Amino acid sequence: MNHNNLIVCKANDVIEACYKLSLNEQRVVLACIAQVNSMEELLVTDSFELSAKNFANLFSVSKDRAYSELQEVARNLYQRSLTIHDPDPMRPKLKKIETRWISSIGYMPEDGKIVLRFSLEILPFLGLLDGKFTRYKLEHVGKMTCIYAIRLYELLMQWKTTGVREVEIDWLKKQFQLDEGYDRMDNLKARVIEPAVKDINEHSNYQVSWTQRKTGRRVTHLTFTFTEKQPPKPKAAPKPKEKTINGVTESEIQKLAQPGESWEAAAERIKKAQKTAAA
Repeated sequence: MNHNNLIVCKANDVIEACYKLSLNEQRVVLACIAQVNSMEELLVTDSFELSAKNFANLFSVSKDRAYSELQEVARNLYQRSLTIHDPDPMRPKLKKIETRWISSIGYMPEDGKIVLRFSLEILPFLGLLDGKFTRYKLEHVGKMTCIYAIRLYELLMQWKTTGVREVEIDWLKKQFQLDEGYDRMDNLKARVIEPAVKDINEHSNYQVSWTQRKTGRRVTHLTFTFTEKQPPKPKAAPKPKEKTINGVTESEIQKLAQPGESWEAAAERIKKAQKTAAA
C-alpha cells in the first residue's frame, strides 16, 4: 500500500450524508474507500483489507495499539449507518435511504488485519463515479484527531475551485448528528467549529478561516474561506566565503591590481591605501 498515492473518492451525496462515526471508524472507512477504483464498478463481493501496520502508518497511531483499535472499530462499525438524501435522480420520489456502511467485517488475527465489504446500497456512491464527486489525498486528513475536522474538510473540498463555502448551521448540525447540547452557538463554536478548523489548519494542505452570518438576530450561517497552502520555499544555499589575501578579497585585488603586479603585492598596496584613507 503506497500511502502517499491513496486517494479518497466519494460521491457528493455521501459527503453530505447524515451520519456520525468515531475518529477511528472514519479512518477505517476512508482507508478502505481509498483502495476502491472509483472509475470501475464496485461489486458487493469486493473486499478490502486493512492491517494494523498500515493503520498505524496512515494515521500516526501507536503500532502497539493499532490492532486492538482495529478490533474495537470492527465491533462497532457494522452497526453504523448513514442517511443519504435524494439518492437517485432517476427516482425523484425516493427522498432518502438509510444504509449501513458495511455488509460484513472479518478478522485475521494471525496477520493483524481486518477485512470488510461495503453494503450494497452504498456501492454506487463509491465506484464507477462519473458525476458529482469529491476526491482528495488520504494523507491530508491522516493526522487529524478531531472527529468533525475530516467531515468539514470534505465539505470544503467540494468547493475548492471557489475557496469559499457557506453552510446553514441547522443543516450542518443535522448532517453531523449533533445533539441538543450544541444548540447554543458558543458550544458549537468551542466544541465543533474551532477544533475542526484548528485541526485542518495544522494537519491538512489547506488554511481555513471562518465567519458567521445572522438572519435577523440569530446566527444562521457559517462562511468558510480556505486556500491551499504553498510549499515552503527552499532555503537559498549560503554563498561560499570569498578567499582573502592579507585581509583583502580576491575580487577586490583582481579589480585594483596593476599590470604585472603579484596578488600579494597588490593586496599589500591596497591595504596600505585603505589605512591611509581611513586615517
